[in-house]
Amino acid sequence: MAKPRETAAAGTGMTKDEIVKLRAHLRRSLGSPALTVTPSPRDKDAADVTLGERKVGKISVDDEDGDRSFSFEMPIPVDRATLQDYLRTLLENDGLRIVGRMNKSDSVELNNGDDFLGVVSADDKAGSRFTLQMAILDYDLEDL
Repeated sequence: MAKPRETAAAGTGMTKDEIVKLRAHLRRSLGSPALTVTPSPRDKDAADVTLGERKVGKISVDDEDGDRSFSFEMPIPVDRATLQDYLRTLLENDGLRIVGRMNKSDSVELNNGDDFLGVVSADDKAGSRFTLQMAILDYDLEDL
């Protein structure tokens, strides 16, 4: 018999089930089995993403318009020239690729092989810091 799906009402934070599924989704998408996702101690609508003891990003929940989705943001403290190598080393995944975006010079795409993961945008005009932004829709978590 199927286990009833645990859901959260708007504005009530993330459920334990969602945290587990978000961890599985990020591990699979980024190809990094060491990633962990835990509820944020400071924000009930967020979760911290860590590698070992190091916090590498944050997931926020969005219930806008009745559709539940999540946003993963990861600051990247390197310049454009070392971006791909940094991510491959940090996440221990040589399949990660940085791909240019048409008519965009302030951002690039992050792919795992041929799969699009998210957008990496420059945080400053010099391009010395970036932020990875990944949208995670509720249906991305259905089969996990």
